[in-house]
Amino acid sequence: MMERTGFPQLENDLPDGLLAVRAAEGDDDAFAVLVRRHSRGLLGLACYMLGNSQDAEEAVQDAFVSAWRCLPEYRHTAQFRTWIYRITVNRCLTMLHRRTPPLPLDTVAEPAAGDEASSPARAAEDDAEAAALMGALGEMDAALRVCWILRELQDLSYKEIAQVTQTREQTVRGRLFRARRLLKEAMAPWR
Repeated sequence: MMERTGFPQLENDLPDGLLAVRAAEGDDDAFAVLVRRHSRGLLGLACYMLGNSQDAEEAVQDAFVSAWRCLPEYRHTAQFRTWIYRITVNRCLTMLHRRTPPLPLDTVAEPAAGDEASSPARAAEDDAEAAALMGALGEMDAALRVCWILRELQDLSYKEIAQVTQTREQTVRGRLFRARRLLKEAMAPWR
């Protein structure tokens, strides 16, 4: 990032709304800060929605490209965070609808070597449990899955989830209730 004001970290301290305004005016550095701030959370969301990191990276990249193009029309009625999450959710849903057969949801990271918790038996059990969770998420209706991921993994508030999903908070609460109940049933053997 270029140092324009003599304060190299200044843009990192600015709120998203101001950075979005500056980015809409053509400030590439301001948009780069927004990308750095939100890419990790968006990538996690996309990974859980799509089930693999390659599709997730593509969805997040497409979401940022779309956001960059639409910044001049961004009305600031919603927080930038919820706006970019909505764009990403829409991109993921589009990608899911275009799939013909469902892809395997085995995105479990390899355990670190030498750790007691990474014994072959424990690793196999962890892999099976993670696969069961990913399978349950994969079978869940997309609307329920999105709400669960945004709440449980991305820690968004009910209000933010309602903005991202363009529904009412009461609808979000209902979807979360159903998603949690389905996951509880699916994961019962692992308790």
